[in-house]
Amino acid sequence: MSSMTSDKSANRVSLGFFPTPLEPLPRLSAMLGGPEIWVKRDDCTGLGGGGNKTRKLEYLIADALSQGADIVLTAGALQSNHARQTAAAAAKSGLDCALILAAAVPSRSPAYATSGNMLLDRIFGASMHLFAAGTDLVTEMLAVADDLTRQGRRPYIVPVGGSNAVGALGYCEAMRELKTQCASLSVSFDRIVLGTGSAGTQAGMVAGAKLHDVAADILGISVSGNEAEVTEKVALLATETLALAGDDSKLVPQAVVDDRFVGAGYGQPTEAVVEALTMCARLEGLLLDPVYTGKAMAGLIDHIRRGSLSSANRVLFWHTGGAQGLFAYPELFAIDAARK
Repeated sequence: MSSMTSDKSANRVSLGFFPTPLEPLPRLSAMLGGPEIWVKRDDCTGLGGGGNKTRKLEYLIADALSQGADIVLTAGALQSNHARQTAAAAAKSGLDCALILAAAVPSRSPAYATSGNMLLDRIFGASMHLFAAGTDLVTEMLAVADDLTRQGRRPYIVPVGGSNAVGALGYCEAMRELKTQCASLSVSFDRIVLGTGSAGTQAGMVAGAKLHDVAADILGISVSGNEAEVTEKVALLATETLALAGDDSKLVPQAVVDDRFVGAGYGQPTEAVVEALTMCARLEGLLLDPVYTGKAMAGLIDHIRRGSLSSANRVLFWHTGGAQGLFAYPELFAIDAARK
């Protein structure tokens, strides 16, 4: 159940519904003819439409409250799932929220600036500061925070994606949750596949796998950065997260990232993304999003087709949410709809 209670020992507030479902995808598995595919449904965390950021925000909002904050700030693209969930978390926690957003994805339809997460941000009561593509959002966020401080407010900055060691603790806990579920269902996984961007989710998983002895490989499908930079971000943040969690082994965790599915860039879907979205919807009734999970599933499908995952494997697709963003991309399915 979800409640606005505080776990003082873990410096965490309860904002979502956990554990999230863990379930097989038999029709998708049969269609691809490869491994047995399961999904971890972090799109079902509940808060503000759900998604992976809820786990991070349980720790970040707790930190904000402990510091006496009265407003939280974060930054991202116009259709940021993280911004939406931060706005919802602030509303639930009695905090104001300011979002610093950039039109970072070119050549989108008018719906991109008004529908999907942008619509929900307004419903949750967040104030929005909008900037052009290429703007240094961290600098702008600090400027807004300084202005609020001069007004007598007490701002708390949530990093882009909630991706610092505090936020990544949420995915350390997620790996403990997964291990408990696997034990109750008598299943194990050879590989976990997820979309990775600001690195916090994958870093938390890598740290949590070490802390809770989860043996699966954790493959991040990059949605924006190249393999070298994302791998470095994940490894460094996993190390910081382990230290915060009390692990002082000093060993830098190994991170595995595949950047072959970025396409034209962040928020720019590819034909493989449309195929993945359509396949999951029509075989499993499962909605993915065009930015993160669509690229992650496109990556998983490609790995199966290339034979790096076979029928001898069982693989877990970690659904990080974001289907609200589909409403900002209606043009992706306009041709398909007309053809029907």
